[in-house]
Amino acid sequence: MRRHERLIVAAAVLGLFALWEVLARLGRIDPTLAPAPTTIVGALARLAARPEVRASLAVTGWEVLAAFLIALPTGLFLGFLLAEVPVLGALVRPLVNFLFGVPKSIFLPVFILVFGVSIPQKIAFAVFTTVFVLILGGIAAVQSVPRELVLVSRVYGASRAQIVREIYLPAMAPILLESARLGMVFNITAVLLCEIYGARDGIGYRIAAWGENLQMPQLYAALVIVAAAAVAINEVLRAIETRLGAWRQRA
Repeated sequence: MRRHERLIVAAAVLGLFALWEVLARLGRIDPTLAPAPTTIVGALARLAARPEVRASLAVTGWEVLAAFLIALPTGLFLGFLLAEVPVLGALVRPLVNFLFGVPKSIFLPVFILVFGVSIPQKIAFAVFTTVFVLILGGIAAVQSVPRELVLVSRVYGASRAQIVREIYLPAMAPILLESARLGMVFNITAVLLCEIYGARDGIGYRIAAWGENLQMPQLYAALVIVAAAAVAINEVLRAIETRLGAWRQRA
């Protein structure tokens, strides 16, 4: 996004919040359901000072990280395997496509029955939710490799390691990074769904509790925290993607 486009977006967002503030102060919108932005900012500052809220954020962050570190290598490895072994891919890929298209939330009660309401349950469900998009990303990444370059490199005596380093990795990097970013979205959503649906800790659990008790300033403040964390993670992955893009061009 260009600089002037960013300025336009920022101005539009600030204008929207200013309008929201004015309407809330004038009583044109129900402050119980939509408190003024300044009220939300005050609630955000108070939440940040509460140790139990920071502890809940740490729990959610740990669950997201653990699930992603399991789902990422598992999904990509299975994707590579299905792409490189056509017979296996022909047998398994229809099942992967089917499960990818099924809403994963319908399986959440099964995970609760198997694991109970626990951190392993949330991690397992997040892995299950995330792994299919990574499998499909791994398959697409392998299929994006120019086969003619692989054949030519073999003719000229390139080793397997050289082919992987010089051809496979540069060709697959963009799709792998996009898959990782999309997988992280699925991952965060799954963890929060588990915490909201049934949990004893985590920021999703607190969001559900504040919503049930109509503590809207705290609810909106928590949503701001979650959104900011998700955007920060996405930007980190985007920065990695940009650096890998520069390496890919050199390769």
